Amino acid sequence: MVQVLTKDNFEAEVLNSQQPVLVDFWASWCGPCRMVSPVIDELAEEYAGKLKVGKVNVDEQAALASEYAVVSIPTILLFKDGKVVEKSVGARPKDDFCDMVENHL
Repeated sequence: MVQVLTKDNFEAEVLNSQQPVLVDFWASWCGPCRMVSPVIDELAEEYAGKLKVGKVNVDEQAALASEYAVVSIPTILLFKDGKVVEKSVGARPKDDFCDMVENHL
């Protein structure tokens, strides 16, 4: 299941998570974001129990986007132990995201 992340739950759900967390920074008007979204949903299902997956709407959560220096979307960040360990910008094939995740499980 993909969680909606906000400044109110980001610390609890991402920074304090016992599992790695894949975070998709996106916006509804962004074409590449719409291409990546189904892939992110698939990853959430395939890695259930091993990986948390969340989405941050940059229009609604500008402070979070700014805090993590998100200037282009989609930006996908992988957090482990509260720190960013991988970053991907732009639409990419599913295999790229799988590799990103596998490196940190």
